[in-house]
Amino acid sequence: MKNYKLKINGNDYNVDINEVEGQEIKLEVNGTAYTVTVDQEIKQTKKAVVNTPRPQVAPASSGSVQKSNAAPAGSKVTTPLPGTILDVFVNVGDAVKEGQTVVLLEAMKMENNIEADCAGTVKEVKVRKGDSVLEGDVLVVIG
Repeated sequence: MKNYKLKINGNDYNVDINEVEGQEIKLEVNGTAYTVTVDQEIKQTKKAVVNTPRPQVAPASSGSVQKSNAAPAGSKVTTPLPGTILDVFVNVGDAVKEGQTVVLLEAMKMENNIEADCAGTVKEVKVRKGDSVLEGDVLVVIG
């Protein structure tokens, strides 16, 4: 289930998308259930994925565990669904924090913040404002 908070003409709406099947979406708007039919079938998509590092474990004799949230070389931020790039918030060489929005993507008439799942330095920006992207396309590489 996905939850969105929308403001339309100054009115706040809390939208919960409960189920997507083909061209039919079952959702709740401010607690009222609706079934919406769209003009094209909606494919189920994955969330934006960034390769995250695994915790590094010190030898058993020291008894300590180290965890790093720095990005491994070449971590890729990908798009979870097809859409159009509305804005790119980072440039090559920028330091990014975990959870920082790196790209704004419009998909199905909704704006989606695409965030970094780890901290690091931007090594590549593979998209520009106005580009069309497909599900799984690499947007930004963090190293």
